[in-house]
Amino acid sequence: MENLVFCLNATIPIFITLMLGYLFRRIGLYDDSFVSQMNKFAFKVALPAMLFLNIAEADFYEVWDTKMVVFCFVATFCSIAISIGLSFLLKPRDIQGEFVQSSYRSSAAILGMAIIQNLYGNVGMAPLMIIASVPLYNVMAVAVLSFLKPGSHGMSRQMVMRTLKGIAANPIILGIVTGLVWSMLRLPLPTILYNTVNNLGKTATPLGLMAMGGALHFGKVFSRPKATIACTFLKLVGFCAIFLPIAIHLGFTHDKLVSILIMLGSATTVTCYIMAKNMGHEGSFSSSVIMLTTLLSSFTLTGWLFICRSLGLI
Repeated sequence: MENLVFCLNATIPIFITLMLGYLFRRIGLYDDSFVSQMNKFAFKVALPAMLFLNIAEADFYEVWDTKMVVFCFVATFCSIAISIGLSFLLKPRDIQGEFVQSSYRSSAAILGMAIIQNLYGNVGMAPLMIIASVPLYNVMAVAVLSFLKPGSHGMSRQMVMRTLKGIAANPIILGIVTGLVWSMLRLPLPTILYNTVNNLGKTATPLGLMAMGGALHFGKVFSRPKATIACTFLKLVGFCAIFLPIAIHLGFTHDKLVSILIMLGSATTVTCYIMAKNMGHEGSFSSSVIMLTTLLSSFTLTGWLFICRSLGLI
């Protein structure tokens, strides 16, 4: 019971905050435009500030873990390969690209950071996981949505360049890299700078979660229920069942293991819907998976954390 309460304390407040975001939009406290601006602020300012501060304060030479970065990259790559293989079982295949993207892209930056903060009081080793997985998420999402789109003629050079520029200018990646450089050079953090960045960083979790909740629209029709359920199962259970035992065997525990769990089994990111629509896909399948994984991940993540906690791994 103590282990279960520990896990519930880490996950349930996050999903209550998320659902408050949905409720506030429903009662008219803010609209879709405000939700979009709030999400943009969290992504471009608050989250990078929080990540920068956590990394800049740490000793780079103590926190860097090559084995973890390599594992996260390989696990992400293998997850994408599995998703692509399974997508060829779809009939018809008009949602193939959306299925692949929705099954592997996690909301690691928002949900993940919130859970790790609740458990450990800081973001722990999550930045290393983000460095290893998020750039690969983005590159492969563009490739998959380009090549697996009905009537697709492949991916243009302009699209490749735009994707690479997007990754290089990703505020979360920039926040992590800046923090790493700051830590490597052992630069001081003056009180004025620390307090300013810290104040911005404190808004990341509540604003990000409420923006994510506000973006949910339960009126969307689940036009492909079997594929939606299969994709949701793969996202929340399948990849964790495959790669978590490997991570444990390799010796990952505590915040490292939780970071890996978040990478593998957190809800599908809202970005999937935005990218699918912008690249000519219908988008309703992505929206359905985002809603279902967001709702069910409160139970599945609690379950995975409970198992790891019971085994003395976190």
